[in-house]
Amino acid sequence: MKKNKLNIGVVGIGHLGNYHLQKYQNLENCEIVAVADPLADRAKKAADIYQSNAFTDYRAMLGKVDAVSIAVPTGEHHKVARDFLAAGVDVLIEKPICATLEEADELIGLAKKNNLILQVGFVERFNPAIMALENVIEKPMFIEAHRLHPFFERGTDVDVILDLMIHDLDIILKFVNSPLTSVEAVGVAILSDKIDISNVRLSFDSGCIANITASRISAKTMQKIRFFGAEGYHSVDCQKREILSLGKRKNGAGQQQIIQNNIEVGSHDPLEEEIRCFVNSVVNRTRPLISGEDARKSLELATDIIQKMKTAEVP
Repeated sequence: MKKNKLNIGVVGIGHLGNYHLQKYQNLENCEIVAVADPLADRAKKAADIYQSNAFTDYRAMLGKVDAVSIAVPTGEHHKVARDFLAAGVDVLIEKPICATLEEADELIGLAKKNNLILQVGFVERFNPAIMALENVIEKPMFIEAHRLHPFFERGTDVDVILDLMIHDLDIILKFVNSPLTSVEAVGVAILSDKIDISNVRLSFDSGCIANITASRISAKTMQKIRFFGAEGYHSVDCQKREILSLGKRKNGAGQQQIIQNNIEVGSHDPLEEEIRCFVNSVVNRTRPLISGEDARKSLELATDIIQKMKTAEVP
């Protein structure tokens, strides 16, 4: 792509959509030309801030944008992304990619057919502490993850697995990189009509076990994931963007000692880095860090987890 600036659109000007707009504004090779939201006042307010065009129907953006961020409720991901991909527009869609595997497969196929970029917004992959793991982690054998949030109405259109846990599923699948052998899952609805708290145990062919808890009825926020392996222990606080990494070595007497690894953690903003990655893929026509195919893996696992919880016998 040879043009000086990309014409950018954002669909869904809620909590995440507004953040996307802020980050695009920071990129010199992007120009926000259109925003869309069913609420006219919300669209107009954003358009006034970013000196762009406001629409209540996202389809009015077709032909005006080169690339688009989609931050609408999960149930609308497929419809909105499909229309843009069919019109030749590169797409960054918030996680999860879609509500069903069939919908995800259609988007992946459409992007491939039209030679388009389809990136999925797993922002934690761009967390500097998670990225720092690349330098120290080898073969994880046990993983413990806790993603706990206070209750908000936002996100309750889906179970907590698709709302919160899917971030950790994506991270775990990436670092374990081994076939699953079993999935055990429990979950209950507390404050919504969807599953609000869940615990999952995953077993992998490599021998790794992962224990994952996600809740949106916690008094405090916690976003921690811990990896244990033969090379050491690595604890990531995603909220604070910090990592504690411990290794081992023998002293002069041949005794094992625990040492703290000196891990350099970047200071970048994860969402801005995610959007910068998307823009670079659009400009250079390269595979995004988290493609539609990558996102399908975590959706498949999340779908399996939800199914197991809904068919489990309740004592």
